[in-house]
Amino acid sequence: MPPYTVSQVRWPEHSAELLAVRRAVFVEEQGVAETLELDGRDAGAWHLLACDGAGLPIGCVRLLVDAHIGRLAVLRRARRRGIGRELLVAAVRLARKLGMGDLYLHAQTHARGFYEASGFIAEGEEFPEAGIAHVLMRLPADNAPT
Repeated sequence: MPPYTVSQVRWPEHSAELLAVRRAVFVEEQGVAETLELDGRDAGAWHLLACDGAGLPIGCVRLLVDAHIGRLAVLRRARRRGIGRELLVAAVRLARKLGMGDLYLHAQTHARGFYEASGFIAEGEEFPEAGIAHVLMRLPADNAPT
């Protein structure tokens, strides 16, 4: 059994845990304004939550109805253990199960290689989002993370 679990969770019951991870990573660590982080799209999204062996939240990702994977975050203390990759793979599997075609995300440029390693392809020029350089990346409908 891995030292963590990844589970699909519902926003109403797990918003506190999901937001705790996202606040720690995006707001506190990266300096994203909380008003930008809380975009009003969470209630209509699918969410995946990673928890450590003690059941404490350590990572998360969301999938929007328009096939946008986002808000992938892993707490600093839990990085470099494959949790981000497992969350990404779980999000892609969920999207495929839901019948979504091409998937897309806005990758922070420093994380581009992470997503490329899972089959995502960068498209277009870099752009700023929440004051951080990003690039649009797509995963074609016939690709699964590798």
